[in-house]
Amino acid sequence: MLFNSLEFILFFPIVCLVYYLLPGIKGRTIFLLLASYYFYMCWEPVYALLLLTSTSITYISALCMDRFRSRRRRKISLFSGIFINLGILFFYKYYEFAGSLITDFFSLLNIGIEIPRWNVLLPVGISFYIFQAVGYAVDVYRGTIKAEKNFVVYALFISFFPQLVAGPIERAKNMLPQFREKHKFSYENFDTGLRLMIWGFFMKLCVADRVSTYVDAVYNNYMEHSGVSLLLATFFFTFQIYCDFAGYSLIAIGSSKMMGFTLMENFHRPYFAKSIKEFWRRWHISLSTWFKDYLYIPLGGNRVGHYRHLWNLFVTFLVSGIWHGANLTFVLWGSLHGLYQIVGIEKNRLLPKINVSKRLHAVFNCLVTFVLVMFAWIFFRANDLHSAFSIIAKIFTDRGPLFTGEGIPSLLLGFMCIGILMLKEIKDEMSIKVHALNAENYWVRIISISLFIAFIILTASFNGGAFIYFQF
Repeated sequence: MLFNSLEFILFFPIVCLVYYLLPGIKGRTIFLLLASYYFYMCWEPVYALLLLTSTSITYISALCMDRFRSRRRRKISLFSGIFINLGILFFYKYYEFAGSLITDFFSLLNIGIEIPRWNVLLPVGISFYIFQAVGYAVDVYRGTIKAEKNFVVYALFISFFPQLVAGPIERAKNMLPQFREKHKFSYENFDTGLRLMIWGFFMKLCVADRVSTYVDAVYNNYMEHSGVSLLLATFFFTFQIYCDFAGYSLIAIGSSKMMGFTLMENFHRPYFAKSIKEFWRRWHISLSTWFKDYLYIPLGGNRVGHYRHLWNLFVTFLVSGIWHGANLTFVLWGSLHGLYQIVGIEKNRLLPKINVSKRLHAVFNCLVTFVLVMFAWIFFRANDLHSAFSIIAKIFTDRGPLFTGEGIPSLLLGFMCIGILMLKEIKDEMSIKVHALNAENYWVRIISISLFIAFIILTASFNGGAFIYFQF
């Protein structure tokens, strides 16, 4: 069930209404759990068993860690839960990819060994809910939180439908206490949540899906298009990936807010970052902080020698690339961001400070960061490494005519929606208030929101389909 589908438009109001009508916390928790599993089973019912398996394993693992006093037995419980969960993730997401690499390696050595392959459908959201479950197990082991003894509450934490299939990857210390509260209907929460959802739909339908047609047409047939067209498609994809994923996050956060739950912020205007380091503090915040807490810091973080610190950074971003998918393009994308981080650290050590105004320096750094991020997105979007390097070569050498796709009006509409997005982001970045959106007058706000919904309906592209990050 997609957020941008008629089914969800019907499903969510019913869930929200029933949730507030139910009198007790226990009944609400059970209802939300059933609704979340129904939501997930709308894709492939059988994969709900995987969700239940991951939930049960980490639930039992955490209870064992809470019960055992021996550090050795606690470690066994922790690593058993992590190993089984990551094993499930590896089989469904990476087994075929790893088998192909191993088979190719043996063929180069003239050894006739072929790894058997299974064509299995990747369960939607598996990377997200397994990382959430693993993070919970580690937190229990560290003593950050106590193991949740109520299985229904814990199962809801793992499967909560707004953020189940594409995040944010939540933390138990944030969500578990909220599931024990009886939330009362709040006009303020409803208003805030609704506006977040509306803006999320704008990002998805009017920006991401609007420009995706051009991006797909160019990238899927890159040999037929000029470097200028490929550069424009890369620029469009830079906003497509952002608006597609951030749009989902806003709909998830907004729908949760309308029911009284507060999810963590997942994007914070990342294209205003003035360095790659800052970019990752603003982009997919729930994943970047997950890797920081559960991989980078355990490796030693920056509390080790200089070169070991650089290695820890590189490994963290390499794994981040692998997390995104079983393709060498993602590996190179993650490695490139790791190299960006290393160069950023070394640049400050080797280069002298330039005496220019702070504002000019900030704008320059922002533009450089945007270009570096946009360049890396080429590897993320390309179908394979050969295509990625060919696209880069054509961008720098081919000065053919611009491909107009569905026509100049369609391109202009795409630019207009990106412009509206950036005006909103500039407003938020500079903390500029707009009277119509912040007016105390109830009717002014209703009319403003209604006009914006009408604008979304008129300019939206309804052919985009699933959110990009569902495949991860």
